[in-house]
Amino acid sequence: MPRDAKAFDPHLATALYTERTFGCDAVKVLPGEYYVSDQDMALVTTLGSCVSACIRDVRTGLGGMNHFMLPDTAEGSDPAAASARYGTFAMELLINELLKRGARRESLEAKVFGGGNVLAGMTRVNVGERNARFVLQFLQVERIRVAARDLLDEFPRKVYFFPAKGRVLVKKLRTTQYHVLIDRENSYLRELARGGPAGDVELFS
Repeated sequence: MPRDAKAFDPHLATALYTERTFGCDAVKVLPGEYYVSDQDMALVTTLGSCVSACIRDVRTGLGGMNHFMLPDTAEGSDPAAASARYGTFAMELLINELLKRGARRESLEAKVFGGGNVLAGMTRVNVGERNARFVLQFLQVERIRVAARDLLDEFPRKVYFFPAKGRVLVKKLRTTQYHVLIDRENSYLRELARGGPAGDVELFS
């Protein structure tokens, strides 16, 4: 994919690298980003209270991943500030890209991850729980089957999605491994509050 692709789509993940653990190409999907591929590669993200949906056309192996921070924008917010950091926009963005590239809605299945209760001081608003509830309700409304899920709990997760094969690996992260993730999520949540820019699951350690 061209290095300047993000200039055409600001929500497209562009952090390509070689995943040495599995010996394949990979892309890191950060908050507010998505990626779609039918190649033999890994789509990788790390989740705290955020949620990622891995959606795939089971006929063709075309699949993609997103990563969102909150279920939706605040009521009455400017539609022009739409950001893939919000669930509604992130889900529509991913599904529309899959359909544009030849996927059929009736052949789509989803695997969803994240929504951990990991943000100190955020228990009252239940960010992770709201994200988890949102993604399941959205997929139900869209009539997309949920083939696997790993939601809620208190630990962050690192997720590897291999769209060509439909395989997902999930690694639970312990306290010493995720302080950078928590700092990043808190930073994004503060930015959003200010109205800033906008199969089976295999566990391994």
